[in-house]
This record gives sequence, C-alpha cells and structure tokens, in this order.
Amino acid sequence: MDPTLILIIALALAFDFINGFHDAANSIATVVSTRVLSPRNAVIWAAFFNFIAFLLFELHVANTVGKGIIDPSIVDPKVIAATLIGACVWDLLTWWWGLPTSSSHALIGGFIGAALVKVGPSALIWKGILKTVAFMFIAPVLGLVFGLGIGVAVYWIFRRATPGRVDTLFRKGQLVSAALYSLGHGGNDAQKTMGIIAILLFSSGHLGPVFHVPTWVVLSCHAAMGLGTLFGGWRIVKTMGQKVAKLRPVDGFCAETGGAMTLYLASALGVPVSTTHTITGAIMGVGSLRRLTAVRWGVGGEIVGAWLMTIPAAAAVAAASYWVFARL
Repeated sequence: MDPTLILIIALALAFDFINGFHDAANSIATVVSTRVLSPRNAVIWAAFFNFIAFLLFELHVANTVGKGIIDPSIVDPKVIAATLIGACVWDLLTWWWGLPTSSSHALIGGFIGAALVKVGPSALIWKGILKTVAFMFIAPVLGLVFGLGIGVAVYWIFRRATPGRVDTLFRKGQLVSAALYSLGHGGNDAQKTMGIIAILLFSSGHLGPVFHVPTWVVLSCHAAMGLGTLFGGWRIVKTMGQKVAKLRPVDGFCAETGGAMTLYLASALGVPVSTTHTITGAIMGVGSLRRLTAVRWGVGGEIVGAWLMTIPAAAAVAAASYWVFARL
C-alpha cells in the first residue's frame, strides 16, 4: 500500500480518536453529573460499549458517508486529507471552547468543502446532504420527545415510590441506559470514519469493483474511537451534564434511554446523526418535566449556534486545505 495512503488512513483513525475524545461527554455526561459513576469509571464503561458496538450494528451509516455525500468518482487522497483536516481542526477548537458540537457534521462539512474546491457543486450528492442536514433538527427533537415521553412514563409508574427507592433503583438503571447510549454512539459515530477509509481504499483500487467496508477497517475504527472516549475531556462533560439542566439518576436514565432510541433509529436508516444534538435534546426534554425554568435555555442557544456553524466552518478549513494540497 502506498505510504501516502497509509498516512491518510492514520489521519482518519486520528480523527476517530478525536471524535471519541470530543464526544466522550455525550456518553458519560449524565452518568457523571448524577454521580452514579466517577469520570474515570464512566469513560471506561463508555469506551467498552463504544468498541463492541460493531457486533450489533449493520454498516448503513458507513455506506451513506462513503457513497452518499459526494460523488465517489472525484475522491482522491487530497480530498480525504482535506476533509479530515477540516473536521479535526473544528473538533479540537470546539473541544477547547467547551462546546458540544457534532463530529459527524464536521466530517460532512469537510467533505463538502474539499469537493467544492476540486469540482464544484456538481460533485455534491444533495439527497444524502439534505438528509443529514434535516437530522440536525430532527435528532434533537426526537431526543427531546423520547426523553420527555420516557420521563412521563417513569414518573407515573413510580409516582407512589419514595425518593430514596427511586434514587437507588435508577442508580443501577443508569448503568444500563449509559451502556445502551454508548452502544448507539459507537454504532453511529465510528461508522463515519469507516466510510471515509473505505471510499479512499475503493477510489485507489484496493477494494476491487464493489464498494464494501473491510473487517479490519471496522475493528480499527471502533478501537480508535473507544480509546478516544477513554481519554475524553472534562470540558464538554461540564457543559452537557451541569449547565444544560441539573439531573438526578432517574433523569439521567430517561435522557440516555431516549437518546439511545434516537441513535438506533438513525443508524437503521443509515443517517449520520450527531450524538451531541441527540443527548442535548433528551436532557432538555427530561429537564423540562420538572419545570421549564429547570432547563437553562440560554446555554442551549449557545450550543445551537455552534451546531449551525459546524458544517460551514469545517467546510472552509477543508476547502483551504485542499487548495493548498492541489498546489503542492
């Protein structure tokens, strides 16, 4: 295999690591903020389920990213390298700022920016792009609705239980809901990098005539993401778990379960959604059960602003990167 190809695959796995590092907060924020697990134990728990997600999920999202965002025929190492640089730069910047933005949309933005500079708008597959953009809004709403619905059901079922009993029960239940969410996180997010690596291998003739995702790519991406989660930063955990709404174990259980349901649905449909958007919506839904003022809507507004900036910002960095690579 060409050394340039190996270097770009290494860059893709570095992005997957950063993705796990950046998005660790999505998996562990609720379970940490409710003090069910310590940050150290929470990231170990999340990383394990991030990794084993490959046993449960089909590769629908990887196929969407690999073939459904830009025309596969225009892909070359420069396009992939520029895409990954755009996504990595935006992920690292927003991690530093403590903003829970979407690694998925950073990657899509990077693809769009590089393709526009190389070919122009004709390289874009609008059906896949519009489906992804639509879920920028659908995913948090679904998370909110599922989180709110599960919260209403749980509150009604345990309406006569003592607070102490509810707390004890859902401290155990939150271990299950956190595992379910981390499975969904790994099942959706790791596949995006699989799609990137697979389309690079396909365009360079290493996969033969039929596009597919090799097993070694699947395992490598899940391992890289799991390691990233293991080293995940506290900055975003603080925003997600403490600033949006104060959570109890029962609230964390409802939010994680609602978020997991959204991720499983999106993965089945092959849509690369944002785990950040999903869990934020679920937390807001559960938080609003007590009263609307329990949710810090101003923090939510800041997060939404960062979401809207993600695709154009990553696209701009990727476009500039491709322009430089094309002239080297």
